[in-house]
Amino acid sequence: MSLMENDVALPILSDDPAPSTRPKRRLPSWLKRPLPQAGMAYTSDVIEDLRLETVCESAKCPNRSECWSHRTATFMILGNVCTRPCGFCSVPKGKTEVVQIDEPERVAEAAERLGLEHVVITSVTRDDLPDGGANHFYECVVAVRERTGAAVEVLVPDFLGNRASVTRVVESAPDVFNHNTETVPRLYHRVRRNADYQRTLDLLKQAKDERPEMPTKSGVMLGLGETTDELLEVCSDLRAVGCEMITLGQYLQPTPEHLPVERYVPPEEFDEVGELVRRMGFSLVASGPFVRSSYHAGAMAAVLGRDTAD
Repeated sequence: MSLMENDVALPILSDDPAPSTRPKRRLPSWLKRPLPQAGMAYTSDVIEDLRLETVCESAKCPNRSECWSHRTATFMILGNVCTRPCGFCSVPKGKTEVVQIDEPERVAEAAERLGLEHVVITSVTRDDLPDGGANHFYECVVAVRERTGAAVEVLVPDFLGNRASVTRVVESAPDVFNHNTETVPRLYHRVRRNADYQRTLDLLKQAKDERPEMPTKSGVMLGLGETTDELLEVCSDLRAVGCEMITLGQYLQPTPEHLPVERYVPPEEFDEVGELVRRMGFSLVASGPFVRSSYHAGAMAAVLGRDTAD
């Protein structure tokens, strides 16, 4: 199955696993983005008015101007402070915030005001909560669906392997269940500290086993020092636990304090890896420098839906 025409396929990675000691590189031409586009203000006003957080802002997503100009955003629930010290992520770390019980209704209202037909809900990692915030995810999915009738995609943390938490999110019947793998196992200690590769695979398998008709999805960042063979092994592991959708995108260093980019993957290499991954049997592979977990998520889900219907 081919992708949407804007989804350029993905990277061949450096086969040298050693971290780079070179200074920060100049951003290559293919990673330059246009200035903010007209129409962003409406989305910004809705987010500010309803006191919501978005991963677009907190994670310094390079696609924010494009997405917001089209009145779409990825909602980030459970506050704006994370309990995990991941080396790639710019979301603030520190003292977590009190869970706001009215947040599900505010997310639902934002989805309604933006006219969203596909709503993506993610969160910070809340290891301080007994269920990791799973019930709050449930409440948000239910609220959005009841108010808008929109499809809902969740992008969840690993809940420290709490199977009951995974079950609670699955009980909300999301249209897509997403959990990011982020990188290859060898780099977890540096990139995803306090996470566990097998835990990620187990979570995706559990979600698929509990609701087989629900598409599962994962994402991997490239350019952190992984090899092509390591990437393909991760993709093979994801297929083995029933994952059907995968996103592959270029890691971009959000601030000088975060992990450096080991390699900027040229666009012409994206097609090669994307094709190799497609041959593994994924229903949908979105790969390209600017691909992110929720980038064009609605279009991806729609393509998968049409293929399933066929």
